[in-house]
Amino acid sequence: MIKKLLVTGLLAAGMTTGAMAQTVEVDPDLPEYEPVSGISGNLSSIGSDTLNNLMTLWAEEFQRIYPNVNVQIQGAGTSTAPPAMAEGTANFGPMSRMPRDSEQAAFEERHGFPMTVVGVGIDTIAVFVNRDNPIEGLSIEQVDAIFTETRRCGHGEDITRWGQVGLDGSWANRDFTLYSRNAVSGTYGYFRQHALCDGDFRNAINEQPGSASVVQGVSESINGIGYSGIGYQTSGVRAIPLAADHGGEYVEPNAETAADGSYPLARFLYVAVNKHPNRELDPLEREFMRLVLSQQGQEVVVRDGYIPLPASAAERFRSELGL
Repeated sequence: MIKKLLVTGLLAAGMTTGAMAQTVEVDPDLPEYEPVSGISGNLSSIGSDTLNNLMTLWAEEFQRIYPNVNVQIQGAGTSTAPPAMAEGTANFGPMSRMPRDSEQAAFEERHGFPMTVVGVGIDTIAVFVNRDNPIEGLSIEQVDAIFTETRRCGHGEDITRWGQVGLDGSWANRDFTLYSRNAVSGTYGYFRQHALCDGDFRNAINEQPGSASVVQGVSESINGIGYSGIGYQTSGVRAIPLAADHGGEYVEPNAETAADGSYPLARFLYVAVNKHPNRELDPLEREFMRLVLSQQGQEVVVRDGYIPLPASAAERFRSELGL
């Protein structure tokens, strides 16, 4: 029932299994970024909290190359990106999921063509527990039964105590303290779709405005469990291995397992761009995206704890942007 959608997405992007095996090494076939002259002005980015730090690091690198550029970044959640792009209040819309049909339709109604959405890195969604929690791992079915009452992934009963997933002693009768992103977040939507099989979160869940808040909540609660991008991991939490199927092998969330598709919660990270099909990008936007899809830009991806694009995928995305 649980699909390894990352593999499908990567293969659709023109990658081979061999290319995906590059893991955390930046692909040497990615082009080096070569600065151009005459770049100055203002850029704005509105969208994903997951990509907030990554966009900030790219902006810092861009401003180091082009000191006369100012970049403003807001990271309230993926659902804020499409309206900002449609209304023209942002140059870039970082997203941790693809746009919904309704979001593309709203943009197209305003501009006459759809947003161009390109992959800029690869992320793993981690399920975090408190660092003192001894749980070995969970299946996706168990995760679903912990976070929902709908149990659409197929588990036979609700899971409300740590003892039901194998912990004993003082842990056996402890309840869960559940932490989640809020509904504006692309991470929330991705987790709901792929970890909860489109089920509904429990009413008792503690929704948080950002991924850092989820991780902080889990770190401060011995019974805590929550989810966010792996890049938000701290010393106070532990990212637990997950099994795609009940009784299956636990898989650690890391670069290698995300790239080869064995970790069940891996995804592309995206940036939406207003690219007219018959016109070149504005020079500022063009050079920023050239940097993002270069060796230097993908080194930033690694530095921020995510997984870089293979050269074959970056080449396809550059082509879509006319770079």
